[in-house]
Amino acid sequence: MDLRREIKYLILFSAFFLFLYLFPFPERILKGVREGVLLLHWYAKEHVLFCLIPAFFIAGAISTFISKESVLKYLGPESPKVLAFLVASVSGTVLAVCSCTVLPLFAGLYLQGAGLGPATTFLYSGPAINVLAIVLTAKVLGINLGIARALGSTSMGILLGVFMHLLFKKSEKRRIASLTPQAYEKGLSLFHSISFLGILVAILLIATSKLPFKWPLLYVIYLFLLIQLYLFFGVSLKALLFKASLVTLLALMIPYKEIPFLGAVLLTSLVANAQKGLLREWFDNSYILAKQIFPLLFLGVFFSGFFLGGLEGEGYIPKSYIEALLGGTGLLTHLFSALITALMYFATLTEVPIIQGLMSQGVKAGPALAMLLAGPAVSLPSLLVLKAVIGPKKTLTYAILVIIISALYGYFYQMIIS
Repeated sequence: MDLRREIKYLILFSAFFLFLYLFPFPERILKGVREGVLLLHWYAKEHVLFCLIPAFFIAGAISTFISKESVLKYLGPESPKVLAFLVASVSGTVLAVCSCTVLPLFAGLYLQGAGLGPATTFLYSGPAINVLAIVLTAKVLGINLGIARALGSTSMGILLGVFMHLLFKKSEKRRIASLTPQAYEKGLSLFHSISFLGILVAILLIATSKLPFKWPLLYVIYLFLLIQLYLFFGVSLKALLFKASLVTLLALMIPYKEIPFLGAVLLTSLVANAQKGLLREWFDNSYILAKQIFPLLFLGVFFSGFFLGGLEGEGYIPKSYIEALLGGTGLLTHLFSALITALMYFATLTEVPIIQGLMSQGVKAGPALAMLLAGPAVSLPSLLVLKAVIGPKKTLTYAILVIIISALYGYFYQMIIS
């Protein structure tokens, strides 16, 4: 008998037993597990197919078709700062995606050579500067809070980018210098690359929209994607016609629109994987990012629901505790408000009714603004993924900056209205 191995086994078993024996409130653990599973189920159903999968293909396209030289020219550490932050802010705002969907796009830009500052502005702007969410805030929570959110989120994206750029200036220079040059000349012209990316972005925006005619429009745009595969990459016309016919048949026969969409994704992946050169590289880059990000994202969503609750109730931490801690107007209350919402997962627009409920329980406008600025832009799932992309030090710095700046904005807003 291996004595060392047995001792290790006994220590692990004893630790597990003590955890089960001493851990308080077992019924709350079950409640937390339930909320974590429910939130994970909802996230998989509502966000993976129409948000994340198109986002991964866009990120793969950025890595494949947009050269490092182009990224460095507009978003790199040595690019004109005003132009870099403006491009990053506008790009993120146009997408208006949640804190998790923006991650593959951020990773694609950052790994291609974008400076940390502009990339951070893009990372924050995507989920935070959402015109529809700001309008809903003004309508539900009041015009003053809506204006404060609009001004705060717009300026905060730039501010975060500037701070990250200044704090990690030296390490970013080393990272950019270590980037390997392109191994071969890319086969797509700039116009073709932009138009191909434009089609992918259009698919993402329309698939996540509430347009009444989005499914026919999505089908038309998908046909344009097939035409691009034929014109830009020389994919067999016979194979593409067969693919288009199959997707059309699925769309006509199956009432669930997710099935034709998933069929289109799978068939496009098979066509791309069967090719050589750029198209195969696009699929490979998209798959590598998906394999890296998906597990961390799902784990983060589960733990967010476990500790802080999800769709139907509270998690392991009682809601009454959170409401009691958020009821003041001091700086500590604002910091705690930003911290709690920075760990929670908010789907787009869901933060407004949640914060409305908290305000009905006594939460003041200042902490509410701190939550509106921190919550949609960052979450426990996004932080876990971000750590794998930029490292723990930069991730922790980004999270701390989001919490502190959101808290200060909320605190000063509370002072002004008081």
